Amino acid sequence: MNRVDYMGGYLDRRMKYLIEEWNLATRNDLGDLYIRLHSIEDESRACAGFEATASAKLTELEKRLEYLKGMRR
Repeated sequence: MNRVDYMGGYLDRRMKYLIEEWNLATRNDLGDLYIRLHSIEDESRACAGFEATASAKLTELEKRLEYLKGMRR
């Protein structure tokens, strides 16, 4: 057996483990890539909207807290 045959056989036997170890993408992984990407983008927009709403509410709560602290003095 020459080196090329040996290496080819080794890679064939170990391909599954090499893919996992090196976190390589397969054709199956890439098949629905655009669908998954759009899903992540949609979630990102929803999170940004939540962040803006939460920030506004937090600002209002901080103002109310300062008002209440002032009333206590």
